[in-house]
Order: sequence, then structure tokens, then C-alpha cells
Amino acid sequence: MRDIKCKRITKAVSRLFQEACVYLPEDVLTAIKQARKNEESPAAKDVLDRILENAEIARKEKIPLCQDTGTAVVFLELGQEVHITGGDLYSAIDEGVRQGYEEGYLRKSMVRQPYSARVNTEDNTPAIIYTDIVPGDKLKITAMPKGAGAENMTRLTMLLPASGRQGIIDFVVKTIDEAGSNACPPLIVGVGIGGTAERTLILAKKALLRGVGKPNPDAEVAELERELLKRINNLGIGPMGYGGRTTALAVHIEVLPAHIASLPVAVNLQCHSARHKEVVL
Repeated sequence: MRDIKCKRITKAVSRLFQEACVYLPEDVLTAIKQARKNEESPAAKDVLDRILENAEIARKEKIPLCQDTGTAVVFLELGQEVHITGGDLYSAIDEGVRQGYEEGYLRKSMVRQPYSARVNTEDNTPAIIYTDIVPGDKLKITAMPKGAGAENMTRLTMLLPASGRQGIIDFVVKTIDEAGSNACPPLIVGVGIGGTAERTLILAKKALLRGVGKPNPDAEVAELERELLKRINNLGIGPMGYGGRTTALAVHIEVLPAHIASLPVAVNLQCHSARHKEVVL
């Protein structure tokens, strides 16, 4: 059994969110630069240039990539041989979010009673936390500041099994088409297939954490990713809705077994500010 102190977790979470909101990951930058080379539309090229310029300014000035610094989503992989000491795990994470958003001058966007008073919590808590228990004595923390523009375009459907592969393609492409510029393309498209309704939604969100353009190791799934990316980019929505070839940088699919009577499919979108950061304690 290995002890990990809550204070250490709080410090790590604070740093992760501050860095994630400021520094665009290298895989995302590389994908945007490649998209810029492949673009033919002058308007799309200009938008991609502005996105790259924005990322450079954020890095140099240490200011957020986007004014929407998001809901604080946290993925945990908790080793079964880890013992959390000095408090409780989720409270330590919330304290890290509280400190990180205050110290980093990040916008606090969470509101209580979302259907009525909508009073700001003033510290961007509570974090939205997903925990997987895994072998080992480590704790992996992944911070994902999730902006509302892309998150609002999330969609879930429970297809009939007979809908099959084509039904999935039609649903995903329709979702992107209807989202248009609202999700701030170019996008990373997370797709969850299988499991249950709530599980496939989490699959779709976790798919966004994969390195941009890194295919699913299953050849059949990877082929579906490629076909969907082609279909999505043929929509012509383009960067920020100005037209062009680059509506999405990548499609990432995660799959689970499903009930014989079900075919759950979820789509979760990430805007071009594809922010996430991780650490292993």
C-alpha cells in the first residue's frame, strides 16, 4: 500500500488546470499546422493562422487560450494499492480547482441551481470527476477544462441494432452538420459506441483524451474513424464555420460491448482549444 497526501493532489490539480488553459498540447498544434498546409480556402487558411497566433500569444503571455475556461472535468485512474491520506480525494480535487482558477485568473463559470437562480459558485467548483480503479500504486490525474460551446453540442441516441455501421455514420455526421460553427471547429470528435446510455457518453468524452489523430488499435474501428473524418470534412463547414476542408482534425471512437437489443451511440465534441493535461503521482 502506498500513501498519497491530499495536499499533493490539490497542488497537482491546481497546476494542471492552469497549464491546460494556457498551453495547447503539441499534438493539437501539429494537427492544426498540417490542416493549414492542406487547406485550399483562403478564409479557412486565415482562420487557422489566427488560431495558431492565438496559441502562441497564450503561451508567451501566459493567458488563457479562450475566455471560456470551462467546466473542470477530472479523470482519475486510482491504483487499488493507493491510500489517500490527510482528507478525502474528491474534496482535495475541488480545492485544487478552487486554487487553480483563483491563482490562474481563470473564469469561474459554474452556477448553482442551473434551472432557476443560476448563482455563480465563484470558484468553478464542483469538479466533474470520473474515477476508474486500476491495478498498481499510482494515481493518474487528467484535467480537462471543457468549454460550453462544444459541450452543448453533445448528442446521444439509442439506435436499433439493425441500424448498424451506417446508422452510426449517419448519426455522427448529422450531429456535426447541425452543430455547424457552434462548437468552434476545427473539432476533435469523440464517439462512444456500446455499453449503456450513460456509459457511452463517458466513452465519447474520454475519447477526446487520445493523441490527436492516433487511431484506435482495432482495425475495424480505425477504419470507421477514417470514414467519419472524411465525411465530416466533406460537409464544408470549415474552421469557425467559414468553409473549407477542415471541419474536424480527428475522429476518435471508443467501443464497449452492448446488450443484444441496444446500440447506444454518443458524440462529444472538443473545440480547437483541445485542452487537457495529466500527471501521475
